[in-house]
Amino acid sequence: MSETSPGQSEGSAESDAPAVELRGLLKTFDGRPVVRGIDLTIRQGEFFTLLGPSGCGKTTTLRIIAGLEDASGGDVLLRGESVLATPPNRRPTNTVFQHYALFPNMTVADNVAFGLKRRKTPKAEIDSRVATELRRVGLADKATAQPNELSGGMQQRVALARALVNMPEVLLLDEPLGALDLKLRKQLQVELKQIQRQVGITFIYVTHDQEEALTMSDRIAIMNGGVVEQIGSPEDIYERPATTFVAGFIGVSNLLKATVRATSGGALGATLDDGTDVPAAIPPALVAGDPCRVLIRPERIALEKAGSSVSASADVIRQRGRIVGASYLGTATQFQVDLSGDEHLIVLVPQSAAGADATFAVGEDVDVVWHVGHAHVLRESPATDQSD
Repeated sequence: MSETSPGQSEGSAESDAPAVELRGLLKTFDGRPVVRGIDLTIRQGEFFTLLGPSGCGKTTTLRIIAGLEDASGGDVLLRGESVLATPPNRRPTNTVFQHYALFPNMTVADNVAFGLKRRKTPKAEIDSRVATELRRVGLADKATAQPNELSGGMQQRVALARALVNMPEVLLLDEPLGALDLKLRKQLQVELKQIQRQVGITFIYVTHDQEEALTMSDRIAIMNGGVVEQIGSPEDIYERPATTFVAGFIGVSNLLKATVRATSGGALGATLDDGTDVPAAIPPALVAGDPCRVLIRPERIALEKAGSSVSASADVIRQRGRIVGASYLGTATQFQVDLSGDEHLIVLVPQSAAGADATFAVGEDVDVVWHVGHAHVLRESPATDQSD
């Protein structure tokens, strides 16, 4: 038997409206801008993540959507209707926080039922909905337990069930896994995504953990200094970052200094500071003479013995360097290679049967080799101040 999905409605005239829209959203604290004119559209049924470092404005944005903070300007729309004048308890949202905030003197079932009881929902319906959500989060056998009898991961599942039982149209999650250990956090990442797919409601998730965002999200908004620098799928964000900030925040990045150049045919490319030409696509905002960065991910680079190959190709970049560091990571070894000038590269070499770290040694001269198809030219991130 299929379980009812919270937040679903039939025949709504608003069914095609985005779940959430932010229009020019602004927030200042004591004259300091924290959120700087954000425009954002979040689709119904989407797992959408606000990702960025501490102080970038992501939690403030979430709290404004929830109604826990007032906006200084702009608008918040839920299913096409402005909710700026709507109090938090009247908005079709629920929030799950990092700290579970369970009532210690109530059983698990009573904690989950708390919101329904306040609404004076009939007891039979409460019992049915509580049982459904406890099954959904894998705690059907813990209904009569007290919160202090549960692990941290179980308590967070109770908090999630308590939010879902109210059938919100949008579930807001503010770093809900931040207090858990790494193994449990990874386990719950998978479970959260499965639950979101099952219930079919919109999740808006706040985190500073890039792996968490890549694992769970349909789309990600990267925030920096109160602005959104890029919105895209996890693959887009990782493979095609729009700015140097995004490239540096998501994964490990090699960002080589370069200048936009014009070829004899009028096409634009990039030239590294060592004079190497990189015939990669140039962002529309850049023109000849502009400084830029060339991104190449560590796993896209190969190491070869210095001078081991003399073959040349316009599609392959080959640079001489020296290994100055090596870190064993289990499935791979991460090498730091110094190039000419002040540039260096991080190179990730998978373990071979003999072990990558047995193939190359610190202090050894090597050739670093990468395909221009794996390079991505970026503009510098806008200069923004970080705010709380």
